[in-house]
Amino acid sequence: MLSNAIGIIFANSGYYNLQGLAKDRPIAALPFGGRYRILDFALSSMVNSGLRTIGLVTPHHYRSLLDHLGAGKDWYLDRKAGGLFILPGVMHSLAGTNHTFCIKDMHHNLEYLQKDFAENVIIARGDQIFNINFEDALEVHNEKQADVTLIYKACDNLGDPIHETILDMDEDQKVSKIRYQKAPERAEHVQSYFTNILIIRRKLLLNIIEKYSSNGCMDLIDILTINLEVLKIYGSPTDSLIGSVRTVKDYFHRSMDLLDLEVREKLLLGEDRIHTKIVDNPPTRYTSQAKVSNSLIASGCTISGEVLNSIIFRGVIVEPGCRIINSIIMPKCHIYKNAQTEYTILDKFVKVNTGNVLKGSSNHPLVVFKGTVI
Repeated sequence: MLSNAIGIIFANSGYYNLQGLAKDRPIAALPFGGRYRILDFALSSMVNSGLRTIGLVTPHHYRSLLDHLGAGKDWYLDRKAGGLFILPGVMHSLAGTNHTFCIKDMHHNLEYLQKDFAENVIIARGDQIFNINFEDALEVHNEKQADVTLIYKACDNLGDPIHETILDMDEDQKVSKIRYQKAPERAEHVQSYFTNILIIRRKLLLNIIEKYSSNGCMDLIDILTINLEVLKIYGSPTDSLIGSVRTVKDYFHRSMDLLDLEVREKLLLGEDRIHTKIVDNPPTRYTSQAKVSNSLIASGCTISGEVLNSIIFRGVIVEPGCRIINSIIMPKCHIYKNAQTEYTILDKFVKVNTGNVLKGSSNHPLVVFKGTVI
């Protein structure tokens, strides 16, 4: 168990490319996979690794995050010692949005790091889908007596914007160079892509914050790059599936990946489960007119139409004659008789009236805002 480590999750990433899906919520709070929020993956990975003190850096519009998390009971974080800490981030207008781990955010919440006596801090982003147990990485970190351990995935690039930072390492896994590629391109050979997850000595992090916090919103990764010669920075591999969500296309394809049983087994059905807020709904009711194929359907729904290659969240009603194809339908939506959706993302509480047809494409899914009536 990682009793000697605490966690920080940056759940304040920007919302500029999500066409309104993250207008009133951070990306971390975006519903995902029928019953989860994107944040659940980073939070569960830390909890399953034994962390019992986790700080969540939030943006100014954090209501939906707090509504989902409560006191952290469903993640075993409602504790007398440690637990879940809400850490307000700096305003985006001051910090900008093009950062991974903004030093200003950490300086703003210095007390969280000063009051704990853990040796290490595990830092991750809240806009990523993964399921990683950090015990192996921490073992590497301690064996090498590393200052920082960067978790990486070795591949020939998955065409995902997360894979934009490449680590060059020697035979001992010591990082000799951190380099960036502006546009992901398929590499001719396997490269080590930084996953935006790292382990750092707590006292070192405090020193970095003290030294660099007056320089505007510097990124922790940029600071590590500047100090490669001075610090002992190592890499630790992971074989987890990892995907980021920064655009509507990312969100759509990361969601649809879950329809593949192999992906579900790796992310959701292994020894380390993803925890989420428990909702006491009745089982979904399927009428005699329902036709369902290759879809994920959560509890509390009523399905009377056809659902194909789609993800249906809790409490959705699909009336007779409807066709839901390659779509994501978020909680409490109501699809009335003979309506159709294809390559469509319906945010919460959307109503699609009788006979209407909504259609996007695989690369440009149609997004319908929360509470819209069509």
